[in-house]
Amino acid sequence: MSDEKVEHGIVADGQLPSESDLKEVENAHLEKKNTTWEDQINIDPEVEKRITRKFDTHVVPWLFGLWLLAFIDRSNIGNARIDGLATDLALDGTKFNIALAIFYVPYVCVDVPSNLVLKYFKAGYYLPSLILAWGICSLCTGFVKSYSGLLVVRFFLGLCEGGLLGGMIIYLAMFYRRHQMLYRIGLFYCAAPLSGAFGGLLATGLAEINTGGYNGWPFIFFVEGAITVIFGVVTLFFLPHVPAESKFLTPEERAVAVARLKLDAHGSTTTGDAAHETFSWYWMRVALVNWNTILLSLNFFAIITPIYSYSLFLPTIISSLGYTRVKAQLFTVPPNMGAFFTVLLTGYLSDRYRVRGPFMIAGCTLAIGGYIMLIASEHALIRYGGTFLVAAGVFPSSPLVMGWLANNLAPHYVRATGTGFQIGVANCAAFIATFTYLQEDA
Repeated sequence: MSDEKVEHGIVADGQLPSESDLKEVENAHLEKKNTTWEDQINIDPEVEKRITRKFDTHVVPWLFGLWLLAFIDRSNIGNARIDGLATDLALDGTKFNIALAIFYVPYVCVDVPSNLVLKYFKAGYYLPSLILAWGICSLCTGFVKSYSGLLVVRFFLGLCEGGLLGGMIIYLAMFYRRHQMLYRIGLFYCAAPLSGAFGGLLATGLAEINTGGYNGWPFIFFVEGAITVIFGVVTLFFLPHVPAESKFLTPEERAVAVARLKLDAHGSTTTGDAAHETFSWYWMRVALVNWNTILLSLNFFAIITPIYSYSLFLPTIISSLGYTRVKAQLFTVPPNMGAFFTVLLTGYLSDRYRVRGPFMIAGCTLAIGGYIMLIASEHALIRYGGTFLVAAGVFPSSPLVMGWLANNLAPHYVRATGTGFQIGVANCAAFIATFTYLQEDA
């Protein structure tokens, strides 16, 4: 029976649907209204723990590396700015802000399509391919000699990096049960604030290199881009596609890994293996009209605005407090390290108590306090202290809101569409964030 007949609940010639037709509708959409899974599966807790530990060892570290390098390559332009980029390329007025904003134009557009093709191109190949592509773009930024050249390379950097975050969320959902997801998202997402600390230290040293006609800031992109490319090549050989194809699992463990995901789906799919699910436009409609998708996308929009403005402008903000260039780079490390540990702790507690909202409210309240310190105080140390609260408040909220939506969407293509839509909507906030700190307001 066609999709049109399924949607309208009728068969040809206006006849009422027969029992077999109704059964076909149920099979076509794989959707059950009951909230229990009838075919309960008994899983040995020890085997499940062993599987989870193996996934934590063979999957999460690679995602941590991907996200660490992604955030470094995205935000290192902030470090390069105070090391001579703005002067050499004559980035006066709002030119620097436009260079930041253009990154997000393709980034927003590719989120949903990238999620939908993740399974087709094999996640273990697709995600490392993204890092290879943007690593090359990041490296090429060091060769830029003009403002227009900077715009071009930032555009392609956003195009290559756009599908990464949503892809990693979907990828984790192929391996972990819902109550295990948030902590694992936190384990890789904590790389975002860590990138600010690590990137600041690295930029401090690289900016001192002067050779071959390139002075200071180009070497930030040369070295960090090269590291990204090398990591992408290595990841290609080790990142598994799905649990059923994970070579580090025994045949028994593969079967249990698939079975536990089927159990966790509560009847939304007939298989626990995403590799066996097929695409349908129906699943896209289900995801996009879901109120969870719409509400949590708007929540993420509000959360990601301060995250981006903080990451991109922290070196500039600290420099404006009166610190020298080197001190400004080094002073970005402590608040980012604080956020690193806060993300880990929040993710652990959220999964342990299986709640998301209260932790988000607490984080946002903390961040508001930090912004009040930054805006209201005229003392440099108090304003610098505010950056700690902002980082500790906003960074944990991001994995919370992403994990919350991913937990409430199934099967694979519903989750892929909803998560991609959420990240696409949220990243529209970047067009606000990139213009929150203008040169004329410094």
